[in-house]
Amino acid sequence: MSALVTGAARGIGAAVVAALTADGHEVTATDIEKPTGELALALDVRDEAMVGWAVAEAERLAGPIDVLVNVAGVLRAGPVAEFSEADWLAVFDVNAAGVFRVSREVGRRMAARGRGCIVTVASNAAGVPRVGMAAYAASKAAAVQFTRCLGLELAPAGVRCNVVSPGSTDTAMLRALWNGSDGTGTTVAGDPGQYRGGIPLGRIADPADIAAAVAFLASDRARHITLQNLYVDGGAAL
Repeated sequence: MSALVTGAARGIGAAVVAALTADGHEVTATDIEKPTGELALALDVRDEAMVGWAVAEAERLAGPIDVLVNVAGVLRAGPVAEFSEADWLAVFDVNAAGVFRVSREVGRRMAARGRGCIVTVASNAAGVPRVGMAAYAASKAAAVQFTRCLGLELAPAGVRCNVVSPGSTDTAMLRALWNGSDGTGTTVAGDPGQYRGGIPLGRIADPADIAAAVAFLASDRARHITLQNLYVDGGAAL
């Protein structure tokens, strides 16, 4: 089986590539800068023409895409009153419109073949308000609802579409929010001043935890699951 993963150079995306490869998929890894590996392509999900080229090239290299995983994402934080329109649009261009562009291109091919699976990696912030993260949360909420609507449209063709929503995960994106300090304790315990609950399981996720959920939804074990949003956040969104 062939899989395409966006945002695959590091963090959750790289873990998804490893998990799908372990499950026997031939994975084409893509990112804005070409990832390492034999099957890898540079892909800027903001560029419609480049998306079309990358999907066609991935199918040329590894055969018809059976699994698409949308991981590519960006985070720009700040209070709404001080947030620029340029930053708002930049976040949506990747986190929401990027998911649309890639899913549309792959989804139409899957529908024509009568099979396939799309998994979008969103965030628990899509369902839980976060101080200073309005653009990120709103863009991820858009990606969640888009993926579920797409799943409804593609279900008659036998294509499944689901979402995995991580909470705090040990990635460069999370650590950037800590501004160079170790924010593990505060993240796990929560911060009432920021209206942020803690993590009941008492740990920050490893990227492999998220990838395991993606791999499950991409497998035949989940053959009757579609339109769902699986939170993988240690209970943080309670």
